[in-house]
Parts: sequence; C-alpha cells; structure tokens
Amino acid sequence: MNKSELIDAVSDKSGLTKADADRAFKAFVEVISEAMAKGDQVALVGFGTFLVRERQARSGRNPRTGETISIASAKIPSFKAGKALKDAVN
Repeated sequence: MNKSELIDAVSDKSGLTKADADRAFKAFVEVISEAMAKGDQVALVGFGTFLVRERQARSGRNPRTGETISIASAKIPSFKAGKALKDAVN
C-alpha cells in the first residue's frame, strides 16, 4: 500500500474527504517527526511506539577499495510494534 492508497482507505473508513484525510495524514507524520526530532517517543497503545535509537560509532570497510573507514555515531528512527498489531499480523 502506498501513500495515496492509504489516504483513500482512511477516507473510506472515516467518511472524511480525500483532501481532509490527506491533511490529517500529513499532520500525523509532521507531529511524529517533530516529537522524534526532540528525542521524544510517540506511543500509540495497541499499535506501537515510534522512537529514536542511538547507533554507536564503528569501523567499516569501503567495499570498492577494502580500506577501513570510521563510521560516526548516529540517531536513527525506529518503530516497535505493539502486541495488538503483532497479533493482527499473525
């Protein structure tokens, strides 16, 4: 399912117009992105938790030259599925 299919499905389920569903989806993504940029978690009970994880600095290897390089630490977005979502999938 891509973004436009998701917006169509939300529109059908909720009775919103497609334009309203699109605005709601964009606002949802923006709010989660802003919260994660501040380092906060967004927990949706039964669905899952959006959070930021720290990736430690490490050494890697350039596949073309075989040269060892250092890879800096980074913050990465992550999603941890909730029990209800896991049960629905299985």
